[in-house]
Amino acid sequence: MKRLLSMTLAAALLAALALPAAAAEEAPQDARLANVTALVKAALALDTDSYETFRGSLSEALAPVWDLSWEGERRSLSISALEDGTVVSLSRWESRDSASYAGDGFPSFPGNGGTEDREAAEAFLARVLRAGEAVELKEPEGPLSLGRAENAWSGTITLNGLPSSLHYSIRVEDGLVEHFSRDVPETSALGGVPGPEASLSAAQAGGALAGTLKLQLEYVREGGGAKAVLRYVPEAGAHEFLADAKTGELIDLTELEEQLRLGYRAAAGAANTAAPADKADAAADEAGLTKAEQEGLRQLEGVLSPEDLDKALRAESAYGLRGYALTGTSYNAEPGGKEGGLGRVLCTLRYARTDGGERLSRNITVDAKTGAVEGVQSSAPYGRERKLTEDQALKQAESFLKALCPDRALGLYEDAGYAVPIARGQDKAPYYRFRFARTVNGLPFPENSYQVGIDAADGSVYALSFSWDGDAAFDDANGLVSMETALSAWAGTYAPVLAYRNVPQKLSPSSPAQAKLVEQGLEYFYALRLAYGLEREDSYSGVDAKTGAPVREERGTAREPLSYSDLAGSSARADAEKLAQYGAGYAGGRFRPSKNVTQWDLVALAYSLQGGALEPEAVEKDRREDAYYTAYRLGLLRPAERDDGAVLSRADVARMLLDAAGYGPAARLGGIYTCGYADKASIPAEGLGYAAIAEALGMASGAYAGDRTATRGEAASMLCRVLERAS
Repeated sequence: MKRLLSMTLAAALLAALALPAAAAEEAPQDARLANVTALVKAALALDTDSYETFRGSLSEALAPVWDLSWEGERRSLSISALEDGTVVSLSRWESRDSASYAGDGFPSFPGNGGTEDREAAEAFLARVLRAGEAVELKEPEGPLSLGRAENAWSGTITLNGLPSSLHYSIRVEDGLVEHFSRDVPETSALGGVPGPEASLSAAQAGGALAGTLKLQLEYVREGGGAKAVLRYVPEAGAHEFLADAKTGELIDLTELEEQLRLGYRAAAGAANTAAPADKADAAADEAGLTKAEQEGLRQLEGVLSPEDLDKALRAESAYGLRGYALTGTSYNAEPGGKEGGLGRVLCTLRYARTDGGERLSRNITVDAKTGAVEGVQSSAPYGRERKLTEDQALKQAESFLKALCPDRALGLYEDAGYAVPIARGQDKAPYYRFRFARTVNGLPFPENSYQVGIDAADGSVYALSFSWDGDAAFDDANGLVSMETALSAWAGTYAPVLAYRNVPQKLSPSSPAQAKLVEQGLEYFYALRLAYGLEREDSYSGVDAKTGAPVREERGTAREPLSYSDLAGSSARADAEKLAQYGAGYAGGRFRPSKNVTQWDLVALAYSLQGGALEPEAVEKDRREDAYYTAYRLGLLRPAERDDGAVLSRADVARMLLDAAGYGPAARLGGIYTCGYADKASIPAEGLGYAAIAEALGMASGAYAGDRTATRGEAASMLCRVLERAS
């Protein structure tokens, strides 16, 4: 209720200050700038007296957006806002005292546990969000994060209580908003926000959308192992659909988004025109390897010369090299196997020609010993004349593969529609591309497949790549559930969700705002539509073809905070458990708080602040080296001081932690420190600065006892005090 009242008051204030729309358009720009500046300052309760300069600039696309910038000594503030004062983004910078950067690589606990930062974020959002808008600041999963007193949130903005495609982000440091940005319909979509009333029910939408789901039966490798099992998976190239909540219309979102992308490509068509290569480019091509390196490779037994490889490729009409000039070659020796030695040697031959002023290129990679073609890549401008139909191109691809690999069973897996661009944009591509998958028991195994592109102008091979592994063991094709059963199970993993969604819509030149986009060459642009879409919380890869059960994808779980079973009765329990909340401490479930702390124990503890918790007694060599490297970088110790098993005193632990936190230079200043320890007379002069700072931070009290051997529990408590230094 309190937050709603704040939003209402803010909206009322903005309405009172705002110029009428017509007046805003007619007013001179300085008056408009003055108005929007006043609106923003009122909305955010800004005090700008400490800034020395101010600038404002205007950009107008779908809606006017003002960029306001204040500058002062060691501070700046930038805000983008709409004409009515709606804040779209904010960026604030204030210089810190140089002392605050001491030990900048060493983290700290967030001040006040992040409570003040969260309250500051909520208060700011209450000021900038408009009526009907809301966000949720979700708590992070897993351990809390160490660092400066900073918190950041991001997510989606709900409109009229419904999810939307609008996003926001906000970052707060020490109670001050340092960054904010958000999407607004005025600049990201046409036509504003529709009303939240839906004519279509969730059940009706779910039934209609379920009918758009398509599956196909194929072999997939189970769990990354050697066995391939049968599974119903989403059909390759299947489109995503939405259901308009007001009209019930099924919306082909994939098709509309492709039309939008085609418009962007057309608008930028000039930039996509291939420029002729100059002499420097040709020299670089020819340079692939030095002459000496190429001569050395040619001396390898069985490696063919570029002339021989070029001759063999030109003899194969499928590669369409007539009229192309060989502009360069490069050899590459692949690493050998486990036994060592030289692996395969590949050679890439680069060809180019000019056709009607257009630059065409074709690169062909071959096995340098056998001449077998390993891959083809080409480039040609979009919009070239197409002389082949898709059916003719498909026959060319099938004929080529039959000659290339006659012993491999292949079947068409995806036709030219799967390539980008799709749909009506396909007629602008200089090629048709097809994917052929290995077939077993008449069913595809797409992990083994060939991708073939056919030049739409002359039918030559425009592109070629493939992946083939003959080691898989294939399950039999008996006892399979029907496609209907699989589709029903697959649809059951989804639920229809009503939301405001960004959907491309056809532009109308009769609309003044949309006419600007049409003039830029666009035919479609996003608009918010109230629509149902199929969504789910868990991820599934398909449906098991023999059981009919959906196959859930395993997702990585958030890292859990550490916990210990041996802290009962320990004076360090609270500190060890506090560290554990941030993922700092020791892995393995035991802290061993009374154990004498060794240098390696302290290094592992420090490493957990940045690299993850270790179990010191069971760490492989490489991870131990990584931990020590981190300790050197933090300043915990120098490489010459490494002694893994050395038992540390309390003074050693205090000194090493304070050095890592950046206090070392100050601690080593002589003759300026005193302290109140009962045993201060026994503290050596060179350690007095460290002892005094340790007392100030609460790392030790009563007696310093610097000579006494420290325990793991004492090290944890000292580390906690250092991490609390900025809290």
